Amino acid sequence: MGLITPTEPVALGELGRVHFIGIGGAGMSGIARIMLARGTAVSGSDSASSATLDELAGLGARVHAGHAAGQLADADTVVVSSAIRESNPELAEARRRGLRVLHRAAALASLMAGRRVIAVTGTHGKTTTTSMITTVLLETGAGPAYAIGGVLAATGAGAADGAGEYFVAEADESDGSFLMYAPDVAVVTNVEADHLDNYGTEQAYRESFRGFLGKVTPGGLLVTSADDPGTTELAGHARELGLRVITYGTSATAGYRVTNVTASGMETTFLVTTGLVTTGLVTTGQVTAGTGGAPGRGTAVRLGVPGQHNALNAAAAFAVAVELGIEPARAASALASYRGAARRLEPKGEAGGVRVLDSYAHHPTELAADLRAAREVAGGAGRVIAVFQPHLYSRTRIFAAAFGAALGLADEAVVLDVYAAREDPEPGVTGRLVADAVPGGAHYVADFADVPKAVAALAAPGDLVLTMGAGDITLMGPLVLAEIAGLGQAGPGA
Repeated sequence: MGLITPTEPVALGELGRVHFIGIGGAGMSGIARIMLARGTAVSGSDSASSATLDELAGLGARVHAGHAAGQLADADTVVVSSAIRESNPELAEARRRGLRVLHRAAALASLMAGRRVIAVTGTHGKTTTTSMITTVLLETGAGPAYAIGGVLAATGAGAADGAGEYFVAEADESDGSFLMYAPDVAVVTNVEADHLDNYGTEQAYRESFRGFLGKVTPGGLLVTSADDPGTTELAGHARELGLRVITYGTSATAGYRVTNVTASGMETTFLVTTGLVTTGLVTTGQVTAGTGGAPGRGTAVRLGVPGQHNALNAAAAFAVAVELGIEPARAASALASYRGAARRLEPKGEAGGVRVLDSYAHHPTELAADLRAAREVAGGAGRVIAVFQPHLYSRTRIFAAAFGAALGLADEAVVLDVYAAREDPEPGVTGRLVADAVPGGAHYVADFADVPKAVAALAAPGDLVLTMGAGDITLMGPLVLAEIAGLGQAGPGA
């Protein structure tokens, strides 16, 4: 795929008629949805029909299932994602005709013009944190526009326009496209080696975040973790750039400190306490407007989603909200209404006493965090069965041992073959590399169609099945539930 070369934003009014190649994707469909709301003529294509294409058609877009050069019609601008290859007939035709071709991040940047931008990035937790910030602003009447890399459960959409002053966006660092944004508020959740297929080295990946901070408006705000070594280093760079820096986390140095994290089923509670360490709104021990209370005063937060990692994501959202002037109690109340985002420990149903959740986790750290949360949801009696589909051959090769170690947190692990996505196969790289690295062993089931029966044979009443990965593993949950229901009674050997 490679890294994207940043470009200057083009005013929305100059784009003319816009055609999206791959319009059914989460990010692309969201941008198209906002453009339609603003009166832009939109068309697009995707590899197959879907509910998303139907929704966009209902909003006024001209959509096509399948790709063909003629579908560009009278488009002036073509929008692509990093997944679209140059051989795509529509992209080839756009090049031939000399049309303006924009990466989706550039198209999103066009929509941000004139708004106060809150951009959320980091190796993990981007979608959830963006969703939580959006929820708080929606619940407190701020009316934000938003673009999230997943569907927000409360609205049923991953993007929408809004009449308010804020635009909340998930900023994707995987291909460097986040360097096209110029946020007023930047949130960096964590920085850990990832996407080395694009960056080549961990150092290059980390340097990209320094570049992202260089895009923040002068005097802007960075909200970042006090717990993560990568973001601690980044905070120092932000201060050198003259940015205000606000930190959150469990560390005693955090400006918004998280304590008393308690998990109960699908709920998590914690206390967040404001301090004097980093906030630019606190001076000489006094709290000015915007911080909402005296230093050291705690605010209890209750979430309807599990996991300590989600408590930290919520703390980031809480910090952003309070720094924007929202009273802490209102921010906490809004967070209590958050009901998750698609594929982020999303409940898929229950059959035969077996519950199934679905997760987008596709990095070892994410697998470990979600499996720990799944353990809390399962409780003392039930087992956790992980069903993992590796994503990308390069990622599988680089992280196979770490994936195996993370899956060791489950009681049983089922590993599928690699979901290739944009990559061509690599000799010797299969899901078996991951399965063989799981302590105590794992079940390697290469054929997708064989997985439901294999999982149903392992599961017993009280167990929790967690499907994980960035590919079509998200389709697995209903298939497993149907298989268990068909068996009548789930259990080993059934």
